[in-house]
Amino acid sequence: MKRYELSDHQWAKIAPLLPGKASDPGRTGSDNRLFVNGCLWVLRSGAHWCDLPERYGRWKTVHRRFSRWCHAGVWERVFSTLTADRDNQYLMLDSTIVRAHQQAATGKGGHKDQALGRSRGGLTTKVHMLADALGRPLRFIVTAGQVGDITQAPALLEAQAGDAVLADKAYDSNALRALIAGMGAEAVIPSNRTRKIIIPHDAGLYKHRNRIERCFNRLKHFRRFATRYDRRTVHFTGFVHLAAALIWLP
Repeated sequence: MKRYELSDHQWAKIAPLLPGKASDPGRTGSDNRLFVNGCLWVLRSGAHWCDLPERYGRWKTVHRRFSRWCHAGVWERVFSTLTADRDNQYLMLDSTIVRAHQQAATGKGGHKDQALGRSRGGLTTKVHMLADALGRPLRFIVTAGQVGDITQAPALLEAQAGDAVLADKAYDSNALRALIAGMGAEAVIPSNRTRKIIIPHDAGLYKHRNRIERCFNRLKHFRRFATRYDRRTVHFTGFVHLAAALIWLP
C-alpha cells in the first residue's frame, strides 16, 4: 500500500457504498479503489490535479469523475452512512476559517456565489461543523468566511438528538438556547460578556468541547481542507466530506 492510500480494511467498509459496482445499473467503474486512492492523494498532498501520479490514470479523467461524484452527492452519502454509529450523548458545534488560495477565485465570475468572503486576511471560507460526543464529525455547512457561527447552528442541529449541546460564546443567544431546550437537551454554552445576567453552564462537561477542536486539527492534516484551492464550492465540499469519512474509518 502506497502513502495516502486506503488499507484493505478501510476499503472493505466503503466499497459497498460507492456507485459503479458490477451489481449497479448503468456504467461500471473501471477501478473504484484506484480512483478513490487518486482522490485521496490530491486531498492529502494539496497538489494540482495535473500532478496526479500516472498510476492513478489520466488526471483529467480522474478529476472529471471526482466532479461528477461531487455533484451527485456521492461523497456526502458515503460520509453520512459511516456516521450511523454515532455517540449522541451530547453534540458539539464549532467552525473554522479556511484560507482560500488565489486560484480559488480565478475563472469566470471570480469568487461570486462560491462561499468565498473577503476580509483583512484575504479570501476565506468558513466550515461549520456538528460533532458527536467523541469529537467525530456529523454534519457540515460551508459558507463565506465572514458568516457568523450562530447563523448556521439551527441547520446543523436540525433533526438531531442528544442530552446536551456544547458550544463556545459565539453561540450564546436566547433563540438558540430555546431551540436546544426544544430538543430536550441542555445548552452548555458560556454566557457572552454582554449579558446582564450570566447564565450558568456545566463547566465540567464544557471541557469536553476540546474534542471538536481536535477534530478540526485532524481534518487540517488534509491540505485540500486546510487551504481551499477549488474554485467551486461543490468540489471543496466534496473534499470536506471525503476527509471526514476517513476519520470514521479505523
